[in-house]
Amino acid sequence: MEYKTRVTELLGITYPIIQGGLAYLAYADLAAAVSNAGGLGQITAMSLQDPEALREEIHKVQQKTSKPFGVNFAIGQHGRPFAEMVQVAIEEKVPVISVTGGNPKPVLDMVEDHPINTLVLVAAKRQAVKAEELGADAVMVVGHEGGGHLGRSDIGTFVLTPQVVDSVQIPVIASGGVGDGRGLMAALALGAEGVEMGTRFIATKECVHAHAAYKQDLIEGDETSTVVIKRSLGTPARALKNNWTEEILKLEEDEPGFEVLKSFISGEANKRYIYEGDNQKGFGWAGQITGRIDDIPSVQELLNRMINEANCIRETWS
Repeated sequence: MEYKTRVTELLGITYPIIQGGLAYLAYADLAAAVSNAGGLGQITAMSLQDPEALREEIHKVQQKTSKPFGVNFAIGQHGRPFAEMVQVAIEEKVPVISVTGGNPKPVLDMVEDHPINTLVLVAAKRQAVKAEELGADAVMVVGHEGGGHLGRSDIGTFVLTPQVVDSVQIPVIASGGVGDGRGLMAALALGAEGVEMGTRFIATKECVHAHAAYKQDLIEGDETSTVVIKRSLGTPARALKNNWTEEILKLEEDEPGFEVLKSFISGEANKRYIYEGDNQKGFGWAGQITGRIDDIPSVQELLNRMINEANCIRETWS
């Protein structure tokens, strides 16, 4: 069965499935595998050291796939200048750019005159409307179930998605709590024209930078195995529950403030867990979908399974 939507037509992909930016994890192996399997893989730009490192990673993807892929710019989380990184994506003729974590206008302005499709991650109806006004080609709407950085409200994907669909004319991509064919079909039923998945793609063979312990924790976790940290800073984000995140929550309750928390929520603390598997001195982002993860397939196996599940549902509906 075909899964043709405005998202597949816009991005030139077979299935309306997009791999999330995944800080420190979304590099060439994973991005190319997702694109080769029929979805849209992405590189995480702002986790790379400098513009030339991004250029090298883009070249690696281009060597591994002839399919469309994207570059994600998490512009609000790293506090780093991003204009030179965006310029590399323009020079390398990257077909898709996604913007997360900050005001997308500077990035959208830079690529306005180039044949680059733009996706903007939003967590509220107001943000989606603004992204459309700024010229985004599509919005990805993340509900409270998602991993990593979320919106400040606790609105779930099931409610937020149709609210955004009814508020904009551009295509909407649902994110948060999606990891299988049922999630894909639910999103389409809500009016979305595609899905973005982050956590589910971590537990795949091609996510080679994720430590085996991280993947195993995703398999062993259930729907209660995550917590939302950084609420006190106004930047809530969902991570796997462990001693480190429990300490973060205690600090937020007893002695909140960035200076107190910065060493606990830093990129270095994140990498200690996701690269080294040290869950006593670090943390890893994860959504509630961890409760639905029970294996580590290849990306191709995962997408095949999703589409088979979705096909079964479509046949039941017909």
